[in-house]
Amino acid sequence: MPTNSLDIRDLELNALLEITQAINNNLPEEDLYKIYRFTVLADLKVKRLALYVKDVNWECKVHFGTSQDWSKTFLPKDFWNMREGRKLSDADKDFSAFDEIIPVLHKDRLLAVIFIGGMDSKSVDSTFLRALTNIIIVAIENKKLARRELQQEAYRKELEIAKKVQNFLFPKELPQTHRLKIEAVYLPHQDVGGDYYDYLTIDNDRFLVCVADVSGKGVPAALLMSNFQASLRTLIRKTQDPKEIVTELNHVITDSGNAENFITFFLGIYDFNDKSFEYVNCGHNPLYLVKKDEVIELNDGTTILGMLNPLPFLSTVKIENLDDFMFFGYTDGLTETFNKHDDQYGEERLLEFFENGIPEDINQLHTQILASLDDFRQETPYRDDITMLSCLVKN
Repeated sequence: MPTNSLDIRDLELNALLEITQAINNNLPEEDLYKIYRFTVLADLKVKRLALYVKDVNWECKVHFGTSQDWSKTFLPKDFWNMREGRKLSDADKDFSAFDEIIPVLHKDRLLAVIFIGGMDSKSVDSTFLRALTNIIIVAIENKKLARRELQQEAYRKELEIAKKVQNFLFPKELPQTHRLKIEAVYLPHQDVGGDYYDYLTIDNDRFLVCVADVSGKGVPAALLMSNFQASLRTLIRKTQDPKEIVTELNHVITDSGNAENFITFFLGIYDFNDKSFEYVNCGHNPLYLVKKDEVIELNDGTTILGMLNPLPFLSTVKIENLDDFMFFGYTDGLTETFNKHDDQYGEERLLEFFENGIPEDINQLHTQILASLDDFRQETPYRDDITMLSCLVKN
């Protein structure tokens, strides 16, 4: 992964984390707009901005980078119903200080418009800026609804905020090359779940895969997981030692979880050069490494993260001489799916899919497992999130 892309990703995660932490701390509207201003200016490197928000009337809530006081400038009706962003032209002479206008929508309702200028082409793109603004505006909308005692509606929108946060956790692209193919499936039980998976390129010869499940659901779980992912991505730049990574992540969860949220976590690193897979399982259900004639259960490591600090024990396992294999990761929502007789789907049914060795098509594998799961449960609803992450290596 190019360094510049990683830097941009870090800027996005930092901005996202700052905004979501401010929302989680239940700060007043005025403070949220101040944090938004600082985040957009400092992290996203936007040089000129004016943010108009629809309240009773259109008002400029945030502006910087120009000599004009935009809070005293009326927003023309031409912008009140826009749906698509565009470059500003000579006809927009009142806003000539800016280069582009971006609408912020929520379910086809225009919440805000952003005028921006001087945005570096190598910095964070306008799509992310729109999403970040959407999060902050929807959060402020929640506060207004709460003041009007519409608690149910406020909670629904909070879940949408958490869902946006969670969507940024998952990798945007997974490798699809001859030597490495990765496929993933994520089915949240509610609008927002507590599962997380990731793939990271360490260098030309090594990559990391992980699967995690946070206790609890909704906004707190999504925010804790966003903090967890940001910490993991920072740590992997400093060290590739699974023990050091897990030890530090446990500190992070212990501090930020306040002994109320815990995370089961699996981390594996494959090295194409020496053909080894080193892993640590932190209280997660056993995952599998499938070879041509053997299925290895990946169960060693330590206990759940966030429960004890320091960890009472910690070990890693390195499996060597691995040429062709498949790693299959999942969360317990898969094997703990129940049918109408209150029977669990279980690991034995899952292992049947690996009896013939390494599957050739991991996307088809996921489809077959889900079909088997639906046939097993019939009309019984899912009780938990379900995540599957399959990694096919041909070295």
